Amino acid sequence: MQNFIEKIFKLKQHKTSVSIELMAGLTTFATMSYILAVNPAILSATGMDKASLVTVTALASALGCLFMALFANLPIALAPAMGTNAYFAIIVCLGMGIKWQEALALVFYNGIFFLLISITGLREKFIKGVPRALQIGLQAGIGIFIAFFGLQSSKIIVSDANTLVTAGNLTSPECMLTLFGIALTAVMMVKKFKPAIILSIGVLTIISYFAVDSNGEKLAKIPDTIFSLPHGISDTFLKLDFAYPFRDFNKALPIILILLILDMFDTLATVIALGRRTGLMNESGKMEKIGRAFTADACATISGALLGTSTTGAYVESASGIEAGGRTGLVPTTVAIFFLLALFFSPIIASVPAIATAPALVMVGILMTQGLRELNFNDLSELIPAISCMLITALSFKITEGFAMGIISFVLMRTTTNRVREINPATWFVFAIMCLFIAFMH
Repeated sequence: MQNFIEKIFKLKQHKTSVSIELMAGLTTFATMSYILAVNPAILSATGMDKASLVTVTALASALGCLFMALFANLPIALAPAMGTNAYFAIIVCLGMGIKWQEALALVFYNGIFFLLISITGLREKFIKGVPRALQIGLQAGIGIFIAFFGLQSSKIIVSDANTLVTAGNLTSPECMLTLFGIALTAVMMVKKFKPAIILSIGVLTIISYFAVDSNGEKLAKIPDTIFSLPHGISDTFLKLDFAYPFRDFNKALPIILILLILDMFDTLATVIALGRRTGLMNESGKMEKIGRAFTADACATISGALLGTSTTGAYVESASGIEAGGRTGLVPTTVAIFFLLALFFSPIIASVPAIATAPALVMVGILMTQGLRELNFNDLSELIPAISCMLITALSFKITEGFAMGIISFVLMRTTTNRVREINPATWFVFAIMCLFIAFMH
């Protein structure tokens, strides 16, 4: 078995081991398992059966992870994408009045177009079109994005009518337990203890079973049962209205294009950021496996649509597994196994509270900002695009918009400082698409 695993994932070449990869996979799953509850909650607003969507979400995630493992051998997990699922449900279905069966067909054709781009020379244009400064900005921006999400989910950061966000009640049991978790995780990571993140999640979950919040209620409920049977997917499987785009072409085409841009550039940005973190991206900004990652993502979107969910994409929470030492496709393979097991042990998965995973997200986010040291802070034409990309990504919770602002400011800085010749033709190509996206999407 070890020889079989080594042959597929080349663990020795990536200086890792089975135990490290399995631990990294468990860590990644723990930080992204919330999708099993959130995705069905969002998509059920369209009229889709919520119970079926739980199973669909797990199956689509497992398939996506396996595609990434086998096609690209990267430690990146795939699942129905947050943000895009809201666009699917709220804007496309509820806002435009498109039936969910019709919307799933749009997701399917988006996946087909993405696959065609992935297996042709077009993918190289997108990859070469991302300047090094933006690669750094994306890595840091996604890091702050992850950390900010962790702080929000634990109520250390809360909404405010005047300043949009402010500090929560730091003396509340939730905040204090999260701060303890951040300190515990930080100390273990400084001491280079590999299972730091997953151990922190486990410790905080157990404490949450017995600790109470300000209202005297338990922070997490001990599950009444361990085992559960998954719900069937007959309500959504292959229920796509494949003919819809041809009946209403003028309405369907813009939606397909927006879904394609969201899927493609979210994946591009996420894979670049995580590739830099793993060291798989070389100094010239090239990453051999990024094309294969595109192919995996496209296949995951197609299979997800057939199962009955919105676009599937790369998850930034994969950074937690990377920080735990994950370097190969054995990580998403492990994540896939846990998603399938979750169908039978959903009570345990559901009992892990947000405050248990928040410290992991905060620490991973902090570590991902380390790429900023590679920026030339004396060159404003490099600094401004990178920081613009970072800020918009982190504060808007939208990776594609952050990327768009970064590429637009990069071209603007180069053209206004008489450095137009330094702009790669592929960058002009990506710049044009992002300008159209901003105008079209908003």
